[in-house]
Amino acid sequence: MTIYLQPDRVPFKFEGPDAEKLLRDVLTGEVSARDGPAHWWALLTPQGKIIAEGLLGWQDSAFWLDVEAGIAESFFKRMRMYKLRADAQISNLSNTHRVGWSMNMPEVKGAVVHADPRAGGLGFRVISERSDGAGWPEDGQTLAANRIRAGIVQVGPDFESETLFPHDIGMDLLEGIDFKKGCYVGQEVVSRMRHRGTARRRPVIVSRATPGQGNEIISDGKSIGQVGQIVGGRAVGILRLDRLKPGGGATLNSQPVELALPHWASYDFEDSNKS
Repeated sequence: MTIYLQPDRVPFKFEGPDAEKLLRDVLTGEVSARDGPAHWWALLTPQGKIIAEGLLGWQDSAFWLDVEAGIAESFFKRMRMYKLRADAQISNLSNTHRVGWSMNMPEVKGAVVHADPRAGGLGFRVISERSDGAGWPEDGQTLAANRIRAGIVQVGPDFESETLFPHDIGMDLLEGIDFKKGCYVGQEVVSRMRHRGTARRRPVIVSRATPGQGNEIISDGKSIGQVGQIVGGRAVGILRLDRLKPGGGATLNSQPVELALPHWASYDFEDSNKS
């Protein structure tokens, strides 16, 4: 069993009597103080765009989540703003803890471990004190390759903060949105997209992808979306479904690519409304 360091992720800890309510009122995903797999979540702008996303789990009487390192400080400031007078403590653990990933269930004393439920085969997220994670090797390629094969994207390596909606990356289909709970920041936009069926961009797995100066997928002379991180000739593109045709030609950096839907997709090519 090997735990690989994720240096581009920063852990946070939320605790206190009002921590559950705070997170439930702000984040898109399910928030529950019980043991089990993690839940995918996003923090949105009031206009419904994703600021940050990651996994959230409950252990040792606290909620533990991770965010992309480049937006960790911004996330921290926003959550402290939303906290107001809530009886909750928010801890940025960037100086004391590390985030890791393991394909198999790790047994590390004192570590916070949660299964990643998205799409299957994404292993376990591990949060541990820096001293315990000092020997973790870095291997971002292995985790990235696994999530790309599954059609999962992340803020940072794949898309910039405040550029996409949750539906664009399939959060509505992979339980990253709790449609049963009440209001949260950006909830009105998310609900409107769901009920009106206006999600036109969706994750598509792009094979035979060649890195170059651009990241746009071109079909019939027009841009239909962009790809994120390329690993082993594969990437996930957030593409316009209504502009895609089965077997239709598409290129990246002037080279032909192959397009396929993730195994969890309930949408299809040429389909901008099905969800």
